[in-house]
Amino acid sequence: MEFLNKLIGLGQTPVILFSVFIICFIGYLIGSVKVKGLCLGTAGVFLFALLFGYLCTLPGLADVPVLGKFAMADASDAKIGSFKFISNIGLVLFVTSVGCIAGPKFFRNLKVNAKSYVPMGVFIIVMGALVTVLFALIPGIGSAYATGILSGALTSTPAFSAAQGAVEAMAPEQLGLVSLGHAVAYPFGVIGVVLFVQIMPRIVKADMAHERTLIGVSAEQANEEKAEKKRFEMDEFGFGAFGLAVVLGILLGSIKIPLSGEGFDGPCFSLGLTGGPLLMGLILAHFGHIGKISLKVDEHALKSFREFGLMLFLVGAGVEGGVELVEQVAASEYGIMLVVYGFIAGAVMTIIPMIVGYIFAKKVCKLPLLNNLGSITGGMTSTPALGTLIGVAGTDDVAAAYASTYPIALVLIVLASQLINSFMLV
Repeated sequence: MEFLNKLIGLGQTPVILFSVFIICFIGYLIGSVKVKGLCLGTAGVFLFALLFGYLCTLPGLADVPVLGKFAMADASDAKIGSFKFISNIGLVLFVTSVGCIAGPKFFRNLKVNAKSYVPMGVFIIVMGALVTVLFALIPGIGSAYATGILSGALTSTPAFSAAQGAVEAMAPEQLGLVSLGHAVAYPFGVIGVVLFVQIMPRIVKADMAHERTLIGVSAEQANEEKAEKKRFEMDEFGFGAFGLAVVLGILLGSIKIPLSGEGFDGPCFSLGLTGGPLLMGLILAHFGHIGKISLKVDEHALKSFREFGLMLFLVGAGVEGGVELVEQVAASEYGIMLVVYGFIAGAVMTIIPMIVGYIFAKKVCKLPLLNNLGSITGGMTSTPALGTLIGVAGTDDVAAAYASTYPIALVLIVLASQLINSFMLV
């Protein structure tokens, strides 16, 4: 056994790299399996990453030759820090790409965005918040657990942080409930929205070719883009311009806005690594240049960044989520029934806002199907679902609906988590 460890001398860096790409390989295999025309797609990577994270916590794994290199006792393991870093890189690549893809059309349609997508973001989060309050009122549950579930159901790390901040300030003994709720609800929060955007077009028997024409770029717009003046390009693929969008996006996302009288020492709101790069990608792609310097990024490069970034994000988030779920369930003093309740509540908090939001977008906002589903992925702050929807729709144009709805949903979900705990923990 010792000979095997010496023969295959995997250090931590090779272990992390091996883990990322074995999860990528098997995850995409799982995601490609179709059942009655439905598949998990990139979410298959997340599902296997969760399983991988769980397997790495199995008792006795550390004593197994070679495989022991992958063992993780809990979420404090040094390897988890590496997976968090990988997840953050993937997230930044994905959302910046989405912003750059949607940017040229986003501001042209700002009037439509304000009338349709902003109300969608408000409506979805309000629905989620109302369901959260109803579950929090059940005796023995409370708002700490309920808001943790909400952040997991909408896969929102900023909402999770806001809930933690509010609970830590008012009832620190319940902080573990926030983490448990988030960990239990997160898996369905990812997979549920991914399946929804595939199922709805089948239910309504949508003609996807016709639906694409309702959101496509007009010939006039396309000609305008082709007629743009030739400008200095930093590199062939636009990597330099992409790097600028990431740098400025991280800076924008790092700006903190206090949410309480405690100032910067209390709970704060920030756009984070999701909202900042997304908005900066939109802005730079809209203007397209600084003086004579082009800020255009090659379309194929953007699509590659988008898919690769999504894969890295799901690998990192999945492994971390798998380890965190095992740790939180094992440490819970509240019994397995609370875990079962959390999963059910999370599923309800994921499903109800989507269904009611879909009806609202169709009947009130009069949005075409693909714009409807794009706005739902933004309102649910679901990064994986957007990747799936782009594949289902066969066009990148749905990213504009996501980008239009996401910022308002991000702000409101953070405020909702803060306000629910502020009022219910008093």
